[in-house]
Amino acid sequence: MKFAQKITPNLWFDNQAEEAAQYYVSLFENSKVLTTARYGDSGSEVSGQTAGSVMLVEFQLAGQNFLALNGGPQFRFNEAVSFAVDCSSQEEVDYYWDALSAGGEEQPCGWVKDRYGVSWQVVPSAVVEMLKDPDNEKRERAMGALFQMKKIDIETLRRAYEGS
Repeated sequence: MKFAQKITPNLWFDNQAEEAAQYYVSLFENSKVLTTARYGDSGSEVSGQTAGSVMLVEFQLAGQNFLALNGGPQFRFNEAVSFAVDCSSQEEVDYYWDALSAGGEEQPCGWVKDRYGVSWQVVPSAVVEMLKDPDNEKRERAMGALFQMKKIDIETLRRAYEGS
């Protein structure tokens, strides 16, 4: 298999790689499953999978390639690695927050853990701009408001940022 990009995130699942890839593809525009490889007789015993079951799924999310591997239960996802979703509006924040948190876990500051245990940051572009502002007081007010939120509310954050 030749990868389409220099660095490709590889997500290790117990046995939900195909299900997860199809779910993620359904959420993001410009997304698709590219290829699916199956276990043969070799390797399946190491991962606890059966010959003929899905081994690897290559897929795209918003034009970014990913791999999903059914590698067995040895490893679990944690918050040390997450995927940031850049959102241009509150409607987009609401859409991704609701979709990714369904069956998962809402976490502080725009973070959510999905039903497969993968961590995502659902972040409006406006937040990034506020946190890069050279005005320390504005930045601090925005950060203080952000730390009080789970799902980010752009308007509430903007009011705090502006001091109103």
